[in-house]
Amino acid sequence: MALSPVFRIVSFGDLPGWRQDDQTDAYAAFRRCAFHVLTKPYRTGALGVEFSAFADAYADARASGRQDARAFFERHFVPARVAPDDRPSGFVTGFYEPEVVASLVRTDRFTVPLLARPDDLLDVDDGNRPDGMDPYLAFARQTPDGLAEYFDRQAIERGALEGQGLEIAWLTDPVDGFFVHVQGAARLKMTDGSLRRVTYAAKSGQRFTGPGGVLAELGEIPLEKITMQSIRAWFKANPGRVNEILWRNRSYIFFREAAVERAELGPIAAAKVPLTPGRSMAVDRLLHTFGTPFFIDAPKLTAFGGAGFRRLMIAQDTGSAITGPARGDLFAGSGDAAGEIAGVVRADADFFALVPRGLIGGAAS
Repeated sequence: MALSPVFRIVSFGDLPGWRQDDQTDAYAAFRRCAFHVLTKPYRTGALGVEFSAFADAYADARASGRQDARAFFERHFVPARVAPDDRPSGFVTGFYEPEVVASLVRTDRFTVPLLARPDDLLDVDDGNRPDGMDPYLAFARQTPDGLAEYFDRQAIERGALEGQGLEIAWLTDPVDGFFVHVQGAARLKMTDGSLRRVTYAAKSGQRFTGPGGVLAELGEIPLEKITMQSIRAWFKANPGRVNEILWRNRSYIFFREAAVERAELGPIAAAKVPLTPGRSMAVDRLLHTFGTPFFIDAPKLTAFGGAGFRRLMIAQDTGSAITGPARGDLFAGSGDAAGEIAGVVRADADFFALVPRGLIGGAAS
């Protein structure tokens, strides 16, 4: 597979702030990928960054946990500017792992369930999708008459799956529950004092409709002022309209329990490694190859601290809203402080993929 012309080879000297960035944590994040791929390789993205081309870099990373991170990336990779699809620059948003109080049992206070994957939810693709079913759907419901579209959010929240014992935990607030769905993971501070984690297992399959877009469309919040914080504030001021807005998003997320092995790291995401705060990024997995390093130049992004965001990130997750070659979602970490950062990240950014040298003939840096 040829490398896509969306990549334009540049030099490390062309990356604004490259030498000022401390890439130690990015190297640690990359190294986690290096060990994971020993058991299951990543799929090569459609833009042609071949997974096999990472072999030397992964072997080097596995051999040493302590080495000069910048020298490592400069030795194994060449930077390439990523051309956006339909805008002058790329675009980044932020995501995080919510931390919410939860109960193992339903009570008068804890009434909002997080559900495990139902037995009748099946993966579908072109091989088993019935004629006439929306080709977007990657999940369906097994019925006596064959596969059908799965229950949507409104149907599930009205009780379509009650009585199956799918409840992993119970939360107090439907808005908290919705944002756990949006982020695809959460840390649960249980009422018994323990700390648990849930992460994405599957979804009902329908298209995602964000509440921010709905509220802007209805004239409730100006589009330029849509943030997680402004959306939450609107829900708090309009509790009687929560379902009206949230049920416009038909997609529903199912979870599984996951270990909390290292509190400083995030959940295990689509690349099957724990996310690293401030160094892991979600990308369009159809286009890009997990494990690819990206240097992000977003000079107007200050939410992470400093005068701008110029930082090396590792592609380790994906999301239904993350589409296009120069589109990323930056992982801010876990808990409320990380949520305050992630909720306001909306910034233009230049993307520079670090492409394995073997793919471009060892171009000079």
